[in-house]
Amino acid sequence: MALKKFAPIASKKSMVSADEWEARLELAAAYRLTAHFGWTHLINNHISLRVPGTEDQFLLNPWGLLYEQITASSLVKIDCDGKVLEDTPYDINRAGFIIHSAIHMARRDVHCIMHTHTVAGQAVSALDCGILPLNQGAMRFYNHMAFHEFEGIAVELGERERLVADLGKHKVMVLRNHGLLTAGVDAGEAFNLMYHLEKTCETQMQVLASNQSYSVPPAEVCEIAAKQYWGNGDRVFGTRDWPALMALAERLYPDFGE
Repeated sequence: MALKKFAPIASKKSMVSADEWEARLELAAAYRLTAHFGWTHLINNHISLRVPGTEDQFLLNPWGLLYEQITASSLVKIDCDGKVLEDTPYDINRAGFIIHSAIHMARRDVHCIMHTHTVAGQAVSALDCGILPLNQGAMRFYNHMAFHEFEGIAVELGERERLVADLGKHKVMVLRNHGLLTAGVDAGEAFNLMYHLEKTCETQMQVLASNQSYSVPPAEVCEIAAKQYWGNGDRVFGTRDWPALMALAERLYPDFGE
């Protein structure tokens, strides 16, 4: 069978607003950084970012490119009905549309959504205990995350309502028997939350694999630590990290801005 080949994507910098181009750069960087940290699953999974100035449009990865290949211009702009809003040779992942459109429609307070299938994330998603408060880093998720039961591959429109209901007001969710999801006010926050969620899952699986007894702090201590992270709920994570991460992406992957 002949492989499907795509013509190079022309730069869209002159075709979109300055705000949209900046959003494209940040999202493309997020994809490259996800690859750098080893959180990819071939061409699957997705990170989306709302198009600035809109409520029903968002950018999603072209289905057919590895994260290492995604550029600002190759990102696909769609609306919450799944309509592709620009010329592109690429399709979009149906499950990506279902999951991301649901949250973009319901949560106007978040603009970037990140979903992964890492080994540690999938392993924890299968545990009845969920995320355990085993260390300081895990405390940020104590009573600040949601769970969504597995319903099969997320390709049915009806699942959107249940995804949103389960997420509630949280920015972090474990998709049972599936993977991890974070949502942020921008790419920096979604990425920061995913980084720490992934580290939490990796640490938890190593602790459980040791087959040794482990300690969990008292609930009141966990609550104190969680409040120290979240404050009154108005904290935005990643504001200090993201500029440095963007600089890292520019050094490692100078072509992501094409």
